[in-house]
This record gives sequence, structure tokens and C-alpha cells, in this order.
Amino acid sequence: MNLRARSHGFTLIELIMVLVLLGVLAVVLVPRINTQDFNVRGFHDETLALMRYAQKTAIAQRRTVCVTFGPGSATLSIVAVAGSTACPGASFAGPRGEVPATVSARSGVAYVVQPGDFSFDGLGQPSAARSFEVAGDGAPLGRTITVEAVTGYVHD
Repeated sequence: MNLRARSHGFTLIELIMVLVLLGVLAVVLVPRINTQDFNVRGFHDETLALMRYAQKTAIAQRRTVCVTFGPGSATLSIVAVAGSTACPGASFAGPRGEVPATVSARSGVAYVVQPGDFSFDGLGQPSAARSFEVAGDGAPLGRTITVEAVTGYVHD
């Protein structure tokens, strides 16, 4: 009786090769499926971090830090004299060393409604409360960045 004729199924080598091929396909194809959601979330998180950095810099320097918005960017500047509120001020380095401190969206990512410019005073209080959202190709992320009026607390 021939043992090879009775056995059914796959050999261990065949199973390993299939798993290796599936792994290679996953590594190559999965990142290309939906990068837009990743870009939107990344810009949301960078904007949130920049707003928090602006408030902390204003408190540390005891000077007004201005936040200026573009269609897909936010830029910080700081006034030269403590107690002054004249915006925009001078550029300064951001948390990664870039001058001016700024975040820029990738293509297709922008704020749902462009927020109005505002500032944090030397106590970290904003000139006005703000709420805004980031979207990719017009589809909002569903998470709003909020700057509280009295405390300046920045959260989503």
C-alpha cells in the first residue's frame, strides 16, 4: 500500500510559503489602502499639540503667543514685549526646532471651517474660545479641537 496516495492536505513547506506570501502582500498593500484617514488624524493631532505648545510657551515666556490659521495650516508667533497684545509677533522655534512654529496639512486635508486667529496671553488664557475640526476631502474626522475660553485648556 502506498502511503503517499492515502495522505491528503498540504505539506508544512507549502503552508509556510503561503503564509510568507500573504505576509509580503500585507506589508506592501495595506499601507496603500487608506492613507487619507491617517493623514487627517495626524494633522488633527499635530494641530492639537501645536495649540498646547502655544499656551505653554505663552506661560513660560510671560508673553502673548499668536495663533494664525491658513486653509490647511496653523502658525505661531510671539510678541516682543511682555504685556503687549500686538499680533502677529515674531517667529519662534516650534517643538521640533522648525521656524516658524507651524503645522501644515497634506493634500486633501484641511480645517472644516477655518478657525479665526487668536492668541494666548502670558497667563495662558486665550483671547477667545475656539472649536474647530479637521477633515479629509470634506469628510470630518468627528473629533473637535476645543480651546476653552477662561482656562485656555486645549482638548479634543
